[in-house]
Amino acid sequence: MADTKFTFQRYEKKYLLSPEKYAALRRELDEHIEPDRFFRSTVCSIYYDSDDYELIRHSIEKPVYKEKLRVRSYNVPGPEDTVYVELKKKFKGIVYKRRASMQAKDAADYLALRIPAPEDTQIFREIDWVLHRYDLSPKAFIACDRSAYVAKDDNDLRITFDENLRWRETELDLMLGSHGSPLTEEGYVLMEIKIPGAAPLWLARMLSELEVFPTGYSKYGTCYRQELIEKINDGVIVCV
Repeated sequence: MADTKFTFQRYEKKYLLSPEKYAALRRELDEHIEPDRFFRSTVCSIYYDSDDYELIRHSIEKPVYKEKLRVRSYNVPGPEDTVYVELKKKFKGIVYKRRASMQAKDAADYLALRIPAPEDTQIFREIDWVLHRYDLSPKAFIACDRSAYVAKDDNDLRITFDENLRWRETELDLMLGSHGSPLTEEGYVLMEIKIPGAAPLWLARMLSELEVFPTGYSKYGTCYRQELIEKINDGVIVCV
């Protein structure tokens, strides 16, 4: 736990890659990157929102400032395994992430039952404010199989590849497995480039030559646009 970061400030760019683009990019990237210490994991997240989906509705309008709350684990946790309650904010293109670690069973009680935070810290105070301000509850589970890399010449440059994106709107508990319905076309991969500042010249040139361009892809936003809106309109989900 001593090496775990709990605050982040960085730029994040996302790229939704077809199987062909992914294969071509990996051939070029492999000489520049190496696995990081969390190389492979199944990333499991539960996204919280108000009953009228205020947070995601605001987010997909591409405002100057937006925020989201989620609880995340790396692989399916048991009751006493560590999960992270994360408050993620974006302002003028810069991502600020604040997170607190808890045991899975304690995080579920804290978020669902509104029991007091285990510690009186600035991060928990910020999470508490958002949780109560919007009266949040779990709305979607999203999982993916992630491979994570760092640049060989710059450990601050991190690149992740998320495959087999899947989601569900039931069993909203990280401890209940990583199953779900597909969120992307078969074989598509979501690449994220995470860096404190500008991308190095070699990476910018590579992306340009391969015609790999960033996209505004959001996992939770895709769930909402492709799946949840239809259920709301059909009366399957009732917003209050």
